[in-house]
Amino acid sequence: MSRKPELPPDDDGPTPRKSYALIGQDAAVALASRAIRGARPPQGWLLSGPPGIGKATLAYRIARYLLSFGTTKDGPENLHVAPEGIVSRQIEAGAHPGLLVLARSVDDKGKLRTVLTVDEMKKLPGFFGMTSGAGGWRVVIVDSADDMNDHAANALLKLLEEPPSRAMVILLAHAPGRLLPTIRSRCQRVDLRPLNDTDMNAALGHLLPDMDAATRATLIRVAQGSPGLALRLSDGDGLMLAREAQNLIDNARAPDFAALYALAEKVTKVQDGLSEFGTFLSQALATRIRERALTEEGDYHRWVEAWEQINRLFARAAGVHLEPRQTIIASGRTLEAGRRTGGPL
Repeated sequence: MSRKPELPPDDDGPTPRKSYALIGQDAAVALASRAIRGARPPQGWLLSGPPGIGKATLAYRIARYLLSFGTTKDGPENLHVAPEGIVSRQIEAGAHPGLLVLARSVDDKGKLRTVLTVDEMKKLPGFFGMTSGAGGWRVVIVDSADDMNDHAANALLKLLEEPPSRAMVILLAHAPGRLLPTIRSRCQRVDLRPLNDTDMNAALGHLLPDMDAATRATLIRVAQGSPGLALRLSDGDGLMLAREAQNLIDNARAPDFAALYALAEKVTKVQDGLSEFGTFLSQALATRIRERALTEEGDYHRWVEAWEQINRLFARAAGVHLEPRQTIIASGRTLEAGRRTGGPL
């Protein structure tokens, strides 16, 4: 008996399951295409990279192709399946029985959980008990694997150790190094890269066609190669929060606590402001750390520790609903320590 797979909560803007354009990730598409159309796909993919650069869009592109054509060369080399096709329409509606999306669920109070729990993984046996799709293929997308708690990760590992036939699991990970090594070793990794300015301009022209050139140029500067982040920044107070995150890093050497209090007041006035600010701060810091690692100047490992600490601070704030002032001041102190021991970013 088939059932309608559950959908994760939608992000603002175009959702990946309804997105067919994937700009700036030709190398990742080509790698996936060779494996799938060559009838040698792995049973686990690990799509890694910063948030908002196309991991989920690529995952849905892979799923649409596999559920339409299986591991044949009957479909196009770039794995594109037209929106008008029956598989595309079913996936958009969350109604394809051969696709299961696992993401953080909503609790009894209507709040999005902070982790992806083992209860989500309990859906897997029933799902893989069904036969569906081209040649009986079934696809699971885990969005994102970073959100799994330990119990969920262990449940997923059991599946990867004894995978069903004609099954594919696609994991999305912003920080794949935090996953269990045994999970990473059982997946083929595909690294997606932040887009360059030319590709970002093309992506924003597609996503935000009515935006004026000056605003688009500003978004390109602050979005760090992430079209998804640019979309979030374009709405409401996002651009202001992103700029404040950059300023907080710039002023890490000597944080101004009066300014931190003022920043907390700004964040409090924005709906979901603390969560949004934490996302922008984490992404801005990660971008600078990657740039430092490429130059090999200074001890960037100290900054990695600071980045991890900041992620924990904002995750804890979300979990126990801390007052924004505490989290922002603690972030300022963490950045100060990173600057003192790791040098400027």
